[in-house]
Parts: sequence; structure tokens; C-alpha cells
Amino acid sequence: MHLSTRPILRRVALAGAALLAATAAMPQAAAATDDRISVGRGGLSAVIRYTENGIPHILARDYAQLGFGTGWAQASDQVCVLADGFVTVAGERSRWFGADAAPDFSLSSATKNLSSDLYFKGVRESGTVEKLLATPAPAGPTEDLKELMRGWAAGYNAWLAQNKVADPACKGAGWVRPVTTADVAARGFAVSVLGGQGRGVDGITGAQPPGTASTTDAAGAMGATDAASAAAAPEGTDPAAAAEAAREFFDTGRYDMGSNAVAFAGSTTASGRGLLLGNPHYPWQGGRRFWQFQQTIPGELNVSGASLLGTAVVNIGFNEKVAWSHTVATGTPVNLHQLVLDPADPTAYLVDGKPERMTRRTVTVPVAGGDPVTRTQWWTRYGPVVSDLGAGLPLTWTTQTAYALNDPNAANLRGSDTALAMGRARSVAGIQDALKRTQGLPWVNTVAADSAGGTLFTQTQVLPRITDELAARCSTPLGRATYPASGLAVLDGSRGDCAIGSDPDAVQPGVFGPGKAPTLEGAPYAENSNDSAWLANADRPLTGYERIWGTVATPRSLRTRGAVEDVSAMAAKGRLTVADLQKQQFANRAPAGDLAAADAAKACAALPGGTATASNGSTVDVSAACGVLAGWDRTTDGASRGALLFDRFWRRLTASTPARDLWLVPFSAADPVRTPRTLNPAAPGIGRALADAVAELKAAGIALDAPLGEHQFVVRGGRKLPVGGGTEALGVWNKIEAPWNAAAGGYPEVVHGSSHIQAVGWDGGRCPVARTLLTYSQSSNPGSPYYADQTRLYSEERWVTARFCERDILTSPKLKVVPVRERR
Repeated sequence: MHLSTRPILRRVALAGAALLAATAAMPQAAAATDDRISVGRGGLSAVIRYTENGIPHILARDYAQLGFGTGWAQASDQVCVLADGFVTVAGERSRWFGADAAPDFSLSSATKNLSSDLYFKGVRESGTVEKLLATPAPAGPTEDLKELMRGWAAGYNAWLAQNKVADPACKGAGWVRPVTTADVAARGFAVSVLGGQGRGVDGITGAQPPGTASTTDAAGAMGATDAASAAAAPEGTDPAAAAEAAREFFDTGRYDMGSNAVAFAGSTTASGRGLLLGNPHYPWQGGRRFWQFQQTIPGELNVSGASLLGTAVVNIGFNEKVAWSHTVATGTPVNLHQLVLDPADPTAYLVDGKPERMTRRTVTVPVAGGDPVTRTQWWTRYGPVVSDLGAGLPLTWTTQTAYALNDPNAANLRGSDTALAMGRARSVAGIQDALKRTQGLPWVNTVAADSAGGTLFTQTQVLPRITDELAARCSTPLGRATYPASGLAVLDGSRGDCAIGSDPDAVQPGVFGPGKAPTLEGAPYAENSNDSAWLANADRPLTGYERIWGTVATPRSLRTRGAVEDVSAMAAKGRLTVADLQKQQFANRAPAGDLAAADAAKACAALPGGTATASNGSTVDVSAACGVLAGWDRTTDGASRGALLFDRFWRRLTASTPARDLWLVPFSAADPVRTPRTLNPAAPGIGRALADAVAELKAAGIALDAPLGEHQFVVRGGRKLPVGGGTEALGVWNKIEAPWNAAAGGYPEVVHGSSHIQAVGWDGGRCPVARTLLTYSQSSNPGSPYYADQTRLYSEERWVTARFCERDILTSPKLKVVPVRERR
């Protein structure tokens, strides 16, 4: 959509005049203006208004200019992280950082730079991104989005041209270079395939045909009967082991991305309007950080929230009428096709008895200090041949069989269009419409609330169109093991009648249309914590969807169970406000503690002589731990005493004890939130886990009742900041994951967890009521004033009051107006 009307342009001019007037009235030190720059004169330009915590509010008159201001402002905060990501998608990490070094895992699961480069350079040389950019909407990106990306690249480049890089992470580095629209799109492509090809990079780049081919029949190729027999032949992989490996590979609880989100309907709130609490769990370092901002084109778009670095849109956020967040979904975004190979040529495969040759993709990667490396990848009608999906699921390429990975998100460059359309929505119905029209979300659910009191949960995401009927009819023996366990279908690629097909409401072939997505509208609450759609509302469970979307009537994670308990109680209490959302975020209740701490303390007290045997065979006095566990307040607040002991004990116990042995009351689908429960005092490993935890803390010089915040913290600017919250195993809403380092004092750095938090509602006024928090702060540059300011707020459980309306922005005591433009 483009602007051409005089009233809108007049509002732009008036807004610019108001900004310049406000700037003139400010002290010189705060103004930072350049009288040579004004909105809309020569080249691309925008006005950036900075308020507290370095949050930019970007004002522009069209999408290209809005992208320009966004690219400029992102570069000023995150230039080194952004530049590193562009090296990744250009396939040049080996050139700059060495072939054997590990990437930061932001844009793929590649374990080494070389495999990352082989994949991404192959993507670029094949023209994949350019073809997607050229695809007309709705299957391809809209003109508005392409203008945003063009502007973003220009803004990033203009910042580089007009500023010196001060961040020590890349100051003076040759790999910090200008980018193109295609580079920005390539980064978007990488985000889109994170759950599919991006997770299989090592397997894609490592897949090679066997050294010799088997003998052929007189015709030089298998007949149809022989092909069917080969497809049905048992694999060498044990089915039970394969099923477990696939389940673990696609288990959202093991990802370094997750989230909680809840929407409350007007029937539960004090104002009769909706409420939304979004709590994404994302990495604290690297290229999957969020960045906070507001985008405004007067009369066209006004949205505030956060984007993943390198994207030009608000991915999660709010506007005057609606707020939304995303949670990582349980849908399995890929499937495999098991190929029957031509005995005369292991790089040809049979479909209905006819051979098709694989496509060779030969890629050469420059390597620092060495010769270039050239490797060949192999692609089929279904996608790339892959040698494994993680170490536990080898997919061996033999003379008879190979496996191809189908990732429909490799044809999806629409994710930012979905975000843009959601930013323009005026209600939860508008959010639904945006999702249906654009169909761009690759691996997330959506939870939304609006000012009229509406709520929405939907799993509208891009998934291969694998129906349970198709899986039953076309699964290979491997697929019959993996599909029920994980949703990973392995289809017989030798049969044309096993093609995936399309839904009539899908904008892309081979995927489900949005009409098949699990969706809950208008519920008193709608919540998700990375389990399937089943219990988005425990009183209105969702059922009837295909297995690939997720499970029904299976055990929920402790985080889901705790979240449903909390939000259902909040909805029943009613009269909710944004303040209640803020309390929920930092309640730090540990559901595992509520379920097991008292029983663990009793089991501890029952140990003969107050001792237990540790894993190394030593006898440990655990008697002091019993009282600490009994007295723990069952939270993971920074001041909580006993939380650290229970944390170390519980991780060990659950890692070594199956759920069937851990609980006396087993899981029941009729009572999924309250089961399983009641710790089994005879569970194998309780004493050992206690002994190991006590010995570990004593060896580190940590008191058993030490406050959690003394040993779960981050250090910023030489200052130790306590961090509350807890790990996935404890089920804490305010999720925090930190590697254990006893020598450094416990958990000395957070690697992922709560990130861009937003609590949003409406009170009948013109402006939304919003509180936000970017836990790791806006900038990665340790020299920036916005490197740790919000991290300190997070440590203190304090919030930022969002400035959304113009009067709030222009009256900020920290207002700094920065007009920016291209210099030509």
C-alpha cells in the first residue's frame, strides 16, 4: 500500500514541524540536530526520536523511508552482530574466521563455519533468494515489504558511511561492509528455514553418494516392483531408537528458543478490554536477539514492539487496538522422502519406476590461511539429500537408499509480510486475516488480544501437508516409527501417489491452508508455553488436528502446567489489569518445587544416618539439605534460599529418572494439568541426586541456603547483577537458562531465556497501556549507554513504560531527535 493523498502528506509535514519545534526547545546537548537534514529532501530519509533506554521511534512518509530509518537505528545499536550475520548468509565465515571455528548458531545449526558457508553460499549461488523476491504476492513478498528491505539496506549502509564503528567486536574489521536488498532477504530466508534446512545444514553439506554402485538389471534400472520392495525394506536403524531420536530432535523444550504468551478476554479484566502478556525465550547473545522500536507512517502504520535483528518489521508488538506475541510451535516443519536409487547410479532415484537424476550443486568456499574448499551437494524434486538429522538419527546414503529433506519454508519469504500485516491490524479478527492472507510464519504460534476484549490463539504456520491418512498410506518403516513419536513423516519417494498435495486456501503448493490450523477464538484466556495447541485453554481443549501439528492428550511440560494453573486462576479471579500481568512475569513460581520439594525433604530426612551415596561412590552428609528444602519458598526469586539447591538436585534427578518411576500418580489425559504428581520416595536416584548436589555446592564454597541471586547473575560493566527466574526443568514462567560454572560462582551468564517482554492492555483512553522490558538491553556494544540499562531493570524486576502516542514521545525527558538521510 502506498501513500498519495494530500491529507496524509500534510500530517507528515505537521509531524515533522512539531518535531523540529520540540527539538528547538530542547537543550543543545539533547537535540543532536543537523539543520541540513529535513524529512523528505533528497534520497531516503527519516526522523528517529529516541526516548528512555535508547528506544527509537521512527517516523517516515513511506515504506522505503521507514526501512531506511530502521536500518540506520539498528546499525547504531547492533552493527557488529548484524555484520556478522551478513557474513554468514554470504557464505564467507571460513574466509574471515576460519573453516573449523564454530558460528554463533544464530542462523543455522551448522557446527563449523565450513558447513555453514557451503550451505549459505549454495543458497546464494543458486539464486534461491532472488527467485523468491521475484515471485509475485501472495506467494512472494509484497511491494511494501520489498521497499522496506530496500530502505533497510540503504539505512544500514548510510550509517556505515557516516559513522565510525566503535564496538570492539568489529572495530576496523574488513568484514563489516555495505549490504544489498538481497542480503537482507537472505537473512530473512535463514530465519524462515531455522526449523528445517537450517537445522540440517551439516547433514545437507555432508551427504555424499556411496563410492561404488551395486549391480544393475539388464535394463540398467529397477522396475516398479523392485522399487517398492526396496522402499519397504527394513532399515539398519532401530525403529525405537529412531523414534526417540526424532522426538528429541524436534522437542521444543530442548530448543534455545521458546516462549510463554497469554491473552485475557474482556470478561476477565477490570476495563472490559483485552490484555496480553508476551514472554519470548530467545538467546541473549548473537543474531537472534530482539531489538525494540516503534515504526510510524502517519495514516498508514503505527506499531511498537521488537524485531529480530536484521529484519525491517515489528515481529511482536502492539498498536492502538491490538497486541500479539509468538511462541515456538510444536508443528514439525519438515518431512523426509526416502528415495529408491537407480542401481546403475546412486545419484539418480526412481519415481514410479522412472529414473530422475539429482541436481549437483558444487560450491567453493574461500578459507582463511588455506586453499579454497569445494564440495558437492545433491538436490532432488523433494529437496536436498541429507545424511542425518542430528547424531541420533543417521540417514545413510547407500547404493539403494537416500533421504531428501522437504522444507516448505525454503519457498517462504513472507514472514515479514505477516508481521507487517499484523502491525496494521485493528483487532484479533484482523490478526487472523493477516495470517490467512500472508501465511508467512514458519515455526511459531500467535497469541493476541484486542481493545474490544477479544482473544486469539492460532497455530497458523507453514507446515508440509502431511495428513495422518497420507502418513499411514505412504510411510516407510522408518516413518512408521518417527511420525507418531515426533510428527516427522518419512514418505516413500518412489511413488507418485505419495505426493503431498495442496490445500485450496494455501498460497503455496505442498502446505496446509490456514483453515486446517488449530485455532481458539474468544476464550476467557488463551495461553501457550511451547506445548501443542491442545491446552491453549484447559476448559476448551483443541483436538482433531493432524499429528504433524502436535500431540493431543499427552503429558504437558511443567512450564505449561504451571502457566495454565496461573492464568486460569487469574481469569477466574477477574478484574485483571496490566499490573497483574507484571506480577505474573516476576512471580517466579517453580511448579517443580510445589510438586516435589516437600516430598524430597521428607525423603532426605528418611535417609539412614543423614547420608547418601554420590555418583562417584563417596558417602555424603546431606542432613543439612533436608531443612533447606523444607524451608524453601518454592520460588526462584533472587533472594530465595534453597532454590539453588533444589535446582541442582532436580536437574540431576529428572535427567536420570524416567517419569514413570518419578511419580506415584501417573499422567491422566482427564487431568492433564495436575498429573503426574506426588514424588515417589522410593524413586531410584533421589539419594544420589541429593548427594551429588550437596557435594557440588560444598566443593564450590556455596552455602546450601545461599540466596539464588548471589549465584545466578550476569556481570555488566564490572557490576554483578542478580537474575531471578529458572530453568525449563523447574517449569518457571520467567525462564532463564545459564550454564553451570562452579569456579565462576554458579550460573554467571544467561545464554537464553526471557527477552522482549511486553504487558499490554487498554483503559478506554487513546493510548494503549503498555509496559515492556528488553532483558539484555538494546545494544551489544559495551561502550553504549544502552548496553546494560534494561538488564539492570530486569535484575530489579522493574519495567519500562512504553511511549506510544505522540504526546508521550515528545514529552519524554530523554527525547533526542535525530533526522537521518542518505548523502549522495
